[in-house]
Amino acid sequence: MATVEGAAGSEKVKQIHVVQQPIRQYRLKRGLDLIAVSIGLIIGAPLAAAIAILIRLSSPGPVLFRQKRIGKDGKAFTFYKFRSMRVDCDDTKHRQYMKFFIEGKEEELSKYQKGKKLYKMTGDDRVTAIGRFLRRTSLDELPQLLNVFKGDMSVVGPRPHIPYEVDMYKDWHRRRLEGLPGITGWWQVHGRSRVTFDDSVKMDIWYLEHQSLLLDIRIMLRTITKAIVGRGAC
Repeated sequence: MATVEGAAGSEKVKQIHVVQQPIRQYRLKRGLDLIAVSIGLIIGAPLAAAIAILIRLSSPGPVLFRQKRIGKDGKAFTFYKFRSMRVDCDDTKHRQYMKFFIEGKEEELSKYQKGKKLYKMTGDDRVTAIGRFLRRTSLDELPQLLNVFKGDMSVVGPRPHIPYEVDMYKDWHRRRLEGLPGITGWWQVHGRSRVTFDDSVKMDIWYLEHQSLLLDIRIMLRTITKAIVGRGAC
C-alpha cells in the first residue's frame, strides 16, 4: 500500500492500491520515454529558447513555473511548465472550481464556463497574453520533458494533480495514482475539457489497465496532431 498526504502534511493519510507494472513493460515504456525526450529536446530547444524570451519580455517573473504535484504511489515531485500566469496569483478561485469539478456540481461549474460546455475555467484573468497562446498550443508543457528524463513522469499517463486536488479525491479516484503521471494520455486525446472529472478518471484507469508500447505510440501521435491544429491542453 502507498500513502498520499495533503499539502500541509497534517491531513489524514489516504491509502491506494498499487498494481505493480511488469519489469519488461516498465523497461519498454522507459526506453520509449527516453527516445521521445531526446527527440523532443533536439527539436524543441530553439523553440524553447524563443518562448523563454517572449515570457521574459511579456511579464515580470521567472520563465519556468515550478509546482508540487502528486505522482505515482502518491509521491510528491516538482513539476515544470513554462509560466503562463502572472506571479503571486491567488489560487482561491481555482481551488473552488476544482472542488465543484471533482464533486460534479454542474450548476456551480457553469458560473466559471462563460456559457461554454467545457470543463475548465475560461477567461482566467491570471493568464498572460503569451500564456494563453502557450496553453492553446500545449507549448507550456515542453519543460515536462525534464520531469520525464528524471523519471518523475512518463510521456503518456494520467495528468499529475496538485496536492489540494488529490485531497478532494473519492477513494476510487486514487486508482489513477497507480501509474506514472504523463504529459499526455488517453483522457487528453479523447476527452480533454469535454468530459466530467469522473469520466476523465475512468479513462485514466482504462489506460493503466491496457497500457502498452503500441498504445503509448498511438497516443503520442494523436497528441502531436491535436497540438498542431491548436487543441492544446487545458
